[in-house]
Amino acid sequence: MSRIRQIIRFHTQGKSKKEISKLTSSSRNTVKKYIHKFIWEQLTYEQIACMSDHQLQLLFGQIEPSPKDQRFDDLQALFPHIEKRLKQKGMTLQLLFEQYRKDYPSAYSSTQFYKYYREYARRIHPSMHIEHKAGDKLYIDFAGEKLSLTDPETGEIREVEVFVAILGCSQLTYVETVYSQQKQDFIMAYVNALAYFGGVPAAIVPDNLKSAVTKSSRYEPAINDTFADFAEHYNTAIVPARAYRPKDKALVEGMVKIVYRSIYTLVCEQVFTSLGDLNACIRTVLEELNNTPFKARDYSRRDQFEQLERSVLHPLPVLPYEFKEQLMATVMKNGYVCLAVDKHYYSVPYRYIGVKVKILYNSTIVEICHRYERIAVHRRCLHKYQYTKVQEHLAPAHRYLEDWQPEKLIEKARGYMNK
Repeated sequence: MSRIRQIIRFHTQGKSKKEISKLTSSSRNTVKKYIHKFIWEQLTYEQIACMSDHQLQLLFGQIEPSPKDQRFDDLQALFPHIEKRLKQKGMTLQLLFEQYRKDYPSAYSSTQFYKYYREYARRIHPSMHIEHKAGDKLYIDFAGEKLSLTDPETGEIREVEVFVAILGCSQLTYVETVYSQQKQDFIMAYVNALAYFGGVPAAIVPDNLKSAVTKSSRYEPAINDTFADFAEHYNTAIVPARAYRPKDKALVEGMVKIVYRSIYTLVCEQVFTSLGDLNACIRTVLEELNNTPFKARDYSRRDQFEQLERSVLHPLPVLPYEFKEQLMATVMKNGYVCLAVDKHYYSVPYRYIGVKVKILYNSTIVEICHRYERIAVHRRCLHKYQYTKVQEHLAPAHRYLEDWQPEKLIEKARGYMNK
């Protein structure tokens, strides 16, 4: 009788007959009969809940839900233990099924075993459907499986990382290989992805790798300075996924699996000697993936992007972001700081002598900052042990000495002689 109440309650909550059948372990025909009787009698769930078991039996007759056999009860009792075992490194559902077959001679077949476990997992760990707003988020991840390049001279094989980015609403995808997950490769992959989409989303959701997040936190993760500078340049926000929570970026996790099937299967059959050739091949397959209609639908990722998302993305900045390395240094007594990688010295205003400053540099420019204020900027020079200065940075006494050039002294002497 309690199962009858469950069936009626689930029905009034809007659940389908198929869902009710699974939740109550009843056959679908039995569920249909109870619901039909309930509708025919024009009752409410509150009336059913107030009835005694005897009244329910008289109302619904002698219809009883078909019971499951003992094998089913034994298997259901095992599932909590199986779920825990699956968290162990190297453990698979196949290994656990083999163990189950050994322990229970009359065990289910593998097909039934997997089916019932999936049903159990869905009940215990339900997933929430998320509606993605157009232009809202870009999800990022690196594929676990790497691709490889072959050195044409030595034949040495070098593994490369696969960067995957997907827009939440349209699911338009970008894939690129890079040498590593280090900051420079990571940032340039982002720059290329935004150029491919032709716009900037309101937020970017990366994984908790060190190139993006220096300190993980459920509430306020610390964003890497370079990544934060990149986000400011593109006027977007960084919202890292929670550590060990793959459902926070389930969209890109699912796309990585699609990339394995659609891109890896073709790329792995060929030999590539350069990153450019590998990415060119990936781009060809990627365009086909983005333009292929979704299963059982008449539109593709590209169609959705053009119709819903392109117009709401923020425009790209005039110039793309250029990656900057950074380091801390103390201004020396002579008013210069040393860029250690080049062993070259750059001037800063003399009032910062003895102060610790941050040096930001790329292939052409060196910027020196103190407390979020840029105090000096120079063209980068690669000559070792030389000095690059701006006259205004020098102390007054030093500027005076800088004026003691031979030509100026000779001119002064001539002036005295003419007197």
